[in-house]
Order: sequence, then C-alpha cells, then structure tokens
Amino acid sequence: MRKWTKTSEFYVAIIILVLFAAIGSQNGAFFSSANMFDLIRSSIVPGIFVICTMMVIISGGIDVSFPAIATFSMFSATKIILLLGFDVPVFAAFLLAGIIGLGLGLINGLLIAFFKLPTLIVTLGTSSMFSGFLLTFVGSRQISNLPAPLEQFGKTQVIKFMTDAGITVGLPMSVLITAAVIIVVAIMMKYTMIGRGIYALGGDPVSAERVGFNTKFLQCFVYGFVGFLAGIAGMIQTTMMRSSNPVDLLGTELLIIAAVVLGGVRITGGHGTVIGALLGLLLIVTIQNSLILVGIPSYWQRFVIGALILIGTGIAAYQIKRSSSSQSSILT
Repeated sequence: MRKWTKTSEFYVAIIILVLFAAIGSQNGAFFSSANMFDLIRSSIVPGIFVICTMMVIISGGIDVSFPAIATFSMFSATKIILLLGFDVPVFAAFLLAGIIGLGLGLINGLLIAFFKLPTLIVTLGTSSMFSGFLLTFVGSRQISNLPAPLEQFGKTQVIKFMTDAGITVGLPMSVLITAAVIIVVAIMMKYTMIGRGIYALGGDPVSAERVGFNTKFLQCFVYGFVGFLAGIAGMIQTTMMRSSNPVDLLGTELLIIAAVVLGGVRITGGHGTVIGALLGLLLIVTIQNSLILVGIPSYWQRFVIGALILIGTGIAAYQIKRSSSSQSSILT
C-alpha cells in the first residue's frame, strides 16, 4: 500500500476524487445515473485509443496516426461491406476493420523498425497520407445507410433502464469490446514476454537487444497491434453513431496523449500501466463533462487540459529525479 501511494496513479486518483467531490457539491446532476452512463459511453472509443497510445509510448515512441487509421479502417470496411451487397456478420465487419488497421499500422512499424525514422515524423506523415488517400480514392461523403447487422448492433444495449425523471439510459454492446481489449492488453503487458519486451524496448533499446529481445519485431508488433485496435475502435464509433464519417475521430490524438501522460505513462518510455492510462482518461473526460455542467465555456477545456499536462509531466519528472537520487545514494 505504501509503495502504491508513491505512484503517479495514486495522485491522479486523488485528483479525480477531489474533482468528483467539488463538482458534485456544485451540481447534483453530476452523480446522476444518466450522467455516469454518459461518462462511460463517452469513454468507449477513447478507452481503446488510450490503450493504443499507452503501448506506443511505453515502447519509446509517439503515434499520432491512430485516429486516421481508425477513420480509414471503419469507412473502408463499411464501404466494402456495402459494395458486396449482402449483410455480413458483425464479427466479420469488426475483423475486416481490424485487418485494414493492422495493415496501416504495419506501415508505421516497418518504417520505424527498419529505416530508424523518428516515430513522431513517421506517424505525422502517414496520418496525412491515410486521410488524404481515404478522401481522394475511397470517399468523402458520410455513409448513413449502414448494413442491417451493424445498425442493430449499435441499437442493442447491454444495460438499459429508466431513471426517476423518465429518461431511458443504457450502455451499448460495444462497451464489452472495450472492456475485453483493456483486459487482454493488461494481461499481455504484465504477464507475457512480449509485454516485458515492450517495456524493455522503451527503457533502453540497446539493452533490450543484448538480453535477447528482437527490437524490430517488437516495434512492428506494437504498431501493427495498435493499428488493429484502432480499426476496431473505428468500427465501434460507426455502430455507436450509426453512420460512418470519413473525417470522424480526426484531431483526437492530443487529448488521448494528454490522458496517457497524466496517467503516469512516462513520455520517455519504459514505464506506465493500463490502470494509470485509464485514470488519466477518466480525469480528462470528467473535466470535459464538468465544465459543461457548471456552465464554463468549452474553449476553457484546452487551457485546463494543457495545464494538467504540464502538471502531470512535472510530477513525472520529479519522480524520475527522486528515483535517480535514491538509487545514487544506495550505490554510494
């Protein structure tokens, strides 16, 4: 317990609890079941994006192309299914979007692993390329007539009830997909050799190679897997919105990276947890939600979130410095 109180996750959890208490005292509607379900619904797609970004940053990279991959995958998959002219199972639609995302993610991975190009530059470039290719050659108009299975999946609620105010609230089936992704990645990062290799790669690539990790494979795996998850997230967005928009999700990368950094994932790589990344997302989503509830203009969100990024980075830098100082004192 004492060890956990020294982590970034602990401080973020405390901030969230204080924020919950402060907002709840100002606006009683914050703790209503309808608002709590809104918080969960608004975290379904970002929840997968946070997992993607966490893996990349832990591996020592930065990926800003995942929104473009998600958008490309969901729109292309929907277009392909409509061109086929028959209703495919929901599983097949998600798998198709995931495979498209996997291919796009591997482009990032191969460029980074074999050409040693900077991750930020590569993903900035591919993000623009993917978006441009989609709008030019695949389509630029929103698809509103989804295949019947996807339409039905989007309407299906895993939990549904009516509040005292007569408002029907619920959670879509896609929340189960996000939960499954979180569990699988948490297990992979903590208990498998691939997970340990990703941490080692982010900590020190040279040392990771010396102890036997194939760093090129790990980089290709990370970006390919992230592309696959981004494709899944994109299809979730399509089913939740019941439409497929070729510019949807673009521009969300900064908020997602902010959430991951605030959750204690070190921007330098090699350190971070799934719980921390999700806590960072909860903090961001809560701030966005609370600013609307208390009547603060939405453009203040950027200022508040920017300030939190600086604070979170400062705390992380302080912890690294304190850890280095304690190690030095032990050695001497």
